Amino acid sequence: MKQRNLVVVSAGLSQPSSTRLLADQLSAAAVAAAARLGVTLDVRTVELRDLAHEITDHMLTGFPPAALKDAQDAVTAADALIVVTPVFSASYSGLFKSFVDVLDKDSLVDKPVLLAATAGTARHSLVLEHALRPLFAYLRASVLPTAVFAASDDWGSDSVEGPLRARIDRAATELARETERREPVTVVDPFALTTDFENLLKNL
Repeated sequence: MKQRNLVVVSAGLSQPSSTRLLADQLSAAAVAAAARLGVTLDVRTVELRDLAHEITDHMLTGFPPAALKDAQDAVTAADALIVVTPVFSASYSGLFKSFVDVLDKDSLVDKPVLLAATAGTARHSLVLEHALRPLFAYLRASVLPTAVFAASDDWGSDSVEGPLRARIDRAATELARETERREPVTVVDPFALTTDFENLLKNL
C-alpha cells in the first residue's frame, strides 16, 4: 500500500472542544477512505491551543520555539491537511490565523487541504467560503471542493449520523482521492549541497 502523511490542525480553545471532535471525525473518515484506495495515512494532530505561547513568541521574535518549529515542519512535510477552526466574530479564530501567519509562505503550495469550521449556529457557515477558502487560495493550496461546517445542533445523534456524517464522508473521500493520485511530498533541505565539493572547487 502507498504511505502518506496527513496533518490535522485543530484550533479549538477548550478541552474537550467541538472543533477537536470534528477534526477527529474528519481524520478517521479520511483514513478509512484512503484505505479503500490502497493508501495508508499516518495521522498527526496539531493542537494550536498547546502552541499559543510559542506562536506569540515567534511573532514577536521571529524565531520559533522547538515545539512550534516541529509543528511547522510537520505541516510543510504533510501530503495533505485538514484544518478546523472555531468561528469568532464571523471569521476564523485569531489563534488559527496566527499559526497560518508563521508558516513558510510556500509550505502549502499545491497541498490538498480540507477546510472545516465549528460554531454555535449555522448562520456562520459561510465563513468557509468567505474567509477560509480565500485565505488558503492566497497561500496557493489545493483546496478541496467540499468544506465541512458543524453547528452545535449538528452534534445531536440524528445529525451526526445524517447530514453532518454525509458531509464528512464526502469531504474525506475527496481528500483521499487527491492524496492517492499525488506523489509524496519531498522536503528539500535549504542547506543541503546540490553538488559535490570537488565540483564546487572547480567553479572557484
